[in-house]
Amino acid sequence: MINRVVLVGRLTKDIELRKTASNLSVAQFTLACDKRIKPKTAGAPTADFIPCVAWRQSAEFLAQYAKKGQIVGVEGSISTRNYQDNTGATRYVTEVTCDNVRLIGSAPRSESPAVAQDYNRTYTPAAESHFGNADDDFANTPSYDVSSDDLPFY
Repeated sequence: MINRVVLVGRLTKDIELRKTASNLSVAQFTLACDKRIKPKTAGAPTADFIPCVAWRQSAEFLAQYAKKGQIVGVEGSISTRNYQDNTGATRYVTEVTCDNVRLIGSAPRSESPAVAQDYNRTYTPAAESHFGNADDDFANTPSYDVSSDDLPFY
């Protein structure tokens, strides 16, 4: 069974970093992802608004570098949960729990060049903790010469 999600969309607002009672960082945000097929009805939404949540260093990374309107790529899984609201009604939530986040594109024009370099960054906690530097993952792997005739989908 597979539960993987990959999304690219624009942030609908700036990230607000919060802390849990056990001092874990969490960021809840919404990505506006353009629909592939534009609706025929005038005034119909042209994007899906997907709720996402990032934890720990990923949340801190987003809070520090991501701004409203910036294109963000996320990889994660669909999570569902429920809770009781103040009136006692049960509320159900479906969201993407992010494993990896990436800021895509350039910094807003008001940012300095030094800050702009930080915008094309990825935060992947799993890659850092298990494999070291993600840039060196393929440095020592053999290369293979593959022709297009070898590929079944070419």
